[in-house]
Amino acid sequence: MAIFRKIAEDVPCTVEVSHRFESLHAHVRFNNGAVVYPGDEVLVHGAPILAAYGELIVEDRQATITRASWLERLWTRATGDFGFMELCEFSFSDEVTL
Repeated sequence: MAIFRKIAEDVPCTVEVSHRFESLHAHVRFNNGAVVYPGDEVLVHGAPILAAYGELIVEDRQATITRASWLERLWTRATGDFGFMELCEFSFSDEVTL
């Protein structure tokens, strides 16, 4: 593991994009079992996948995982909770609070 150096890894992946009433999602699964850790970056290659309403599209693609350096991974773990706390400040309920 490098302290300051980033390492890029090309991996095959499957991209699933759903735009249906029961599910609206986009998922990437690495076909070689690769795992993404805090601070890592993933770039899926190819044109954007645009699913029309009612469609589920599954495509095999290539992705590049850029591994975070040891220092970046440590920083992401130390500061990651602050970003999560910003999300907790919002509510998605229909009720009006006074």
